[in-house]
Amino acid sequence: MPDPPQNILIVKLSAIGDVVQTLPMVEALKHQYPQAKIDWVVEEDAYDLLTGHPALNRVIVSRRKFWQKSLFRKGEIRTTLKEIGKLISALRKVKYDWVIDNHGLFKSGFFVFLSRGVRKIGFKPSPGIADEGNYFFTNERYRSLPIERHALERYLDLIAQMGVRVGQPTLKYSVPPDSLEKAQNVLIEKGFSLHPIVVIHPMAKWPTKQWPLENFAWLASALMQKGFSVIFTGSQQDEDALNEIQRRTSYPQKFLNLAGQTGLKELAGIFSLANLVLTTDTGPMHLAAAVEAPLIGLFGPTAPWRTGPYGNSHVVLRKSLTCSPCFKKKCATMECMKSLSVEEVLAAAVNMLKKFRIQD
Repeated sequence: MPDPPQNILIVKLSAIGDVVQTLPMVEALKHQYPQAKIDWVVEEDAYDLLTGHPALNRVIVSRRKFWQKSLFRKGEIRTTLKEIGKLISALRKVKYDWVIDNHGLFKSGFFVFLSRGVRKIGFKPSPGIADEGNYFFTNERYRSLPIERHALERYLDLIAQMGVRVGQPTLKYSVPPDSLEKAQNVLIEKGFSLHPIVVIHPMAKWPTKQWPLENFAWLASALMQKGFSVIFTGSQQDEDALNEIQRRTSYPQKFLNLAGQTGLKELAGIFSLANLVLTTDTGPMHLAAAVEAPLIGLFGPTAPWRTGPYGNSHVVLRKSLTCSPCFKKKCATMECMKSLSVEEVLAAAVNMLKKFRIQD
């Protein structure tokens, strides 16, 4: 029997949802090898989520997107090269027994190449799963479950083939106490802590995943009319869109816009305090699922059985159109999202909130 690993590196760079869905894999590794020091290299968008995680020894941040721009700016080249050098030094500081890449892309493979690893582990090329030549960077490859299986299960199956016990797949993220306290304080300061709370995270990265802004305004108005407090969350880049939703609501004074005002840990805290979270198919949806918030996900061009919220307590709303899922980022009609009516989304929300008194 081979010696248990003492040092493990996880290469999962992005996106937020993929990072969240990799957490059960890390926790399974730590459970079987409690003595192992587990490091994780990740891009900065999801970095905050991982810092302080009890299963992790180090979180190594890649500012790839920033570096790609700053390398071409006069006066920033030297500073950028120094940052890149520090990242490479951090990767090579430790000789890893295992380097696990469940990303399967060229960019993740490059970090595998830079690391000092004995067993560099990844997926074999599989139908329907792009590898971008990733297999050139690994020396130990395992089959992937079919693409139609959920991503979280595919990640766990990778280490199961290595002999790691994974048990019944579960997804759970514990909000750090200080982050939960910050989230609670935000709601108290804004006067949104005393009533049943609905949190809506409306914006999606793909245009084809976006539910119309006016629909969110109508939905929020109906929920506020029924006596629920409605909070909208998003990034700083979402602020204009959320302001537009607020202008369209019937009760703008009851609308709390937290765009850009929370880090990922505080956002997780907000979700954990909610009586319902409603989102498009986006990274924070998986974070809401991980804190076990009652959740409704709105789906159109993507497949919830592959990348939907993990767990049986969540509701997914989608139309079974012949063209869906298409996985396209551009669409002339956007029919799959537009055909989700406010009435059916409201009905699903009210059903999940039925244990709270609703005003008629």
